[in-house]
Amino acid sequence: MSKYFLRRILILIPVLAGISVVLFAILAMAPGDPFEELATNPNVPPEVRMNLRAKFGLDDPLPIRYVRWMVSMLRGDWGFSFVSRVDVDTLILQRLPATLAVLGSALVLAILIAIPIGTYSALRPYSIFDQIATTLAFIGFSLPTFFTGLLFILLFSIHLDWLPFIYRSDISATGWRWYWEHIRQAIMPVAVLGLFQAASMTRFMRAAVLDVVRLDYVNTARAKGLSESVTVVKHVVRNALIPVVTLVALQIPGIFGGAIVTEQIFRVPGIGSLLIASILANDTPVVMAVTFIFSILVLASNLVADFLYAWLDPRISYR
Repeated sequence: MSKYFLRRILILIPVLAGISVVLFAILAMAPGDPFEELATNPNVPPEVRMNLRAKFGLDDPLPIRYVRWMVSMLRGDWGFSFVSRVDVDTLILQRLPATLAVLGSALVLAILIAIPIGTYSALRPYSIFDQIATTLAFIGFSLPTFFTGLLFILLFSIHLDWLPFIYRSDISATGWRWYWEHIRQAIMPVAVLGLFQAASMTRFMRAAVLDVVRLDYVNTARAKGLSESVTVVKHVVRNALIPVVTLVALQIPGIFGGAIVTEQIFRVPGIGSLLIASILANDTPVVMAVTFIFSILVLASNLVADFLYAWLDPRISYR
């Protein structure tokens, strides 16, 4: 098993290299110039702009620029933001905690909703509960996050005035009040992302439990005298989680995409909003670093899913 995961980790190296080549080539050939504003500014001499381009190597051939960027990334130097005037790694580390907090909380919320509701719906198929859960699940993954985000703002912020719709990182409160204000402003973005992911997970969980609950070993467990709760938790849910784990791993890119939209709606100071702002400003070093980080997180989530397979189902062997 250790050899299998070592091979998987080694495979990630050329995969990441290929992703970096594609990302760098696309961004390098995209229209726009980070020094375009200087070129249109009559107060900036042309030789200043040319010296800046030479300093950052923007006029060098594409392969040389890629090798220089990759070597710098391996050394821990992610480049310099042309807009913020700070190092890219410093800028990302300032934004990353907010994104990870929102994404992690949304994923936990989705799992906590999907597993019990999907399991109970499968154990009571075509009941009133199952029909309501199925209807809400279809509505949940049919509505995009930007639409539900606006609905949440209209309902909970404007009409009810319960929650703030602007995420602020400079809260002046202290003690428990500081934690409570952060929780209040994170409720809506976490709920929007979590409910969207929970809708599809619920349908997958229901389908997986329906497949598992009919198998012979489940009937054998009941015949041995195990209680229904033990049978469901230990034999049904555990094996039904395998396709759900795969779904969660494959949904990670969608979660990041939804986080980018959600961060724009609620003004969350995360790397999603940083990515949008950098794209609009042609801040290529920041765009390249953020998209590369997203790629690493997606590949890491798939690797974690492989680890979970063996824990959930001992029948799975790795060679």
